[in-house]
Amino acid sequence: MSSADTANPSRHAARLMLMLLLAPALLWLLGLIVLPHVELGILSLRARVAPRVYEPSLAQFRTFIDEPLYWHTFMRTALMSMAATAITLLMAFPIAWTIAKLVKGRAKSLLFVMCLIPFWVSETVRTLGWMILLRESGVLPALLVWLGVTPAPVEMLYHDATILVGLVYTSMLFMVIPLISALESLDDALIEAAYDLGGNGWSILRQIIIPHAAPGIVAGCIVVFMLTLGNYLTPTLLGGKNSQWFTEQIYTQFITRFNWEQGAAFGFLLLGLSTAIVWVGLRLSGQKFGEVMQRS
Repeated sequence: MSSADTANPSRHAARLMLMLLLAPALLWLLGLIVLPHVELGILSLRARVAPRVYEPSLAQFRTFIDEPLYWHTFMRTALMSMAATAITLLMAFPIAWTIAKLVKGRAKSLLFVMCLIPFWVSETVRTLGWMILLRESGVLPALLVWLGVTPAPVEMLYHDATILVGLVYTSMLFMVIPLISALESLDDALIEAAYDLGGNGWSILRQIIIPHAAPGIVAGCIVVFMLTLGNYLTPTLLGGKNSQWFTEQIYTQFITRFNWEQGAAFGFLLLGLSTAIVWVGLRLSGQKFGEVMQRS
């Protein structure tokens, strides 16, 4: 038997093993992502003309365009999500830099655990904690009265700033981790050489640190933006009935009005928005999606 003949069975066995290893992931993608999205796509492109009678239609998308409340909420959600992503990046970068470069040993582990602690409980518990802290009868308004800052307790819930605080808090870890991964691979000798050549802190940050950390920055921004854009619980609880968050509109169509066609159309509009903004971000940053996702 030739070497080629003995090599073929081994190749077939390797391919079979690879297929068996990939089968659970492929089944998960097919069953939980592909098929539900196909079904939502079918729902969004039909209209009910009679009980259990449907016909192809774009009426749901026309409803979105014709109703100012829907597209106003849509744009508000996009802008608030981008603002939350930018704030998260500005706050997470110093934290990631401190963990990756400035502390060592137990201090490094302790700081990382401190970032993880809020995620040891569910998002519901974290959000309710903010409500207890910020409501009119809560801890922070009472503290401000005790310090003489305000004459009476102030209601701090149900404001845009409160929603942003909650969104940043719930997504901070997803920005810190890719930034740490990117910054840890930066050679300290490059920074030392830049200082020796007369560079200052700003020029080193702009010309060395940020370009090196760009994949981690983009990865963190993508994950945080998608999580923020699709968040339902935090804007609803912290913003109240007037939060005007688009996921609340989707929930209303599906659960309250039982209008699955309209809810599916809204869901696809949100998916299209997130895809478009991520694509623009990748184009502007010059990053490739595959490389970026390796950092996340």
